[in-house]
Amino acid sequence: MSERDPATPRTRTTARVRELRFDAGSLALDLVATVGRRPSTPVERLGDADRLRAWCRGVGVTLRDGEDPTALLAALRGLRTAAHDVATAAIDGRAPRPDSVDLLNDLARVDPPAPRLLVDAQGRPAAGTAPLSAAQLLSSAARDLIALVTEPRLRERLRTCDAEVCGMVYLDPGHGRPRKWCSMERCGNNAKAARHRRRASAPAP
Repeated sequence: MSERDPATPRTRTTARVRELRFDAGSLALDLVATVGRRPSTPVERLGDADRLRAWCRGVGVTLRDGEDPTALLAALRGLRTAAHDVATAAIDGRAPRPDSVDLLNDLARVDPPAPRLLVDAQGRPAAGTAPLSAAQLLSSAARDLIALVTEPRLRERLRTCDAEVCGMVYLDPGHGRPRKWCSMERCGNNAKAARHRRRASAPAP
């Protein structure tokens, strides 16, 4: 058996790899990030009703009572596939699949939740929303993705993580130098460690 190249990223599926991500920069991209390590070794992060509830908490959404988690999971996964196709098409400068476009447009037809003004005990205003139906959640994510790819200033900030074992799509903050990785703490440090291993393993001149 050949020895592993020290510069090759490790691909073990650890608990950290399975963690939900909430740092992609938008609701739709946080949904896309519920699959890790695209496209090499996909890792499902939205596997059951408990993970669905954790994801909703992470993106600041409260679902109405009585929503069927199994049906919503299936619908979110379908939207996730379409959103990934449309987002990466925008990044790569290609046309997305027609079925992806049709699904986004179909889901976006539902009226989004109306904003609510909340006031705390000290009289400070804050924004809030009522609990969402499954259709409203899907519509919110679809509309968010449509806004990202149709607004030129947002579209040009869409990125795919440079790490080969990541592939996460994220929205670059748009200030300073463009980010190469979804997270410096995660993929950035891994890339630095890989470069260090590559230099250390190189034969001496």
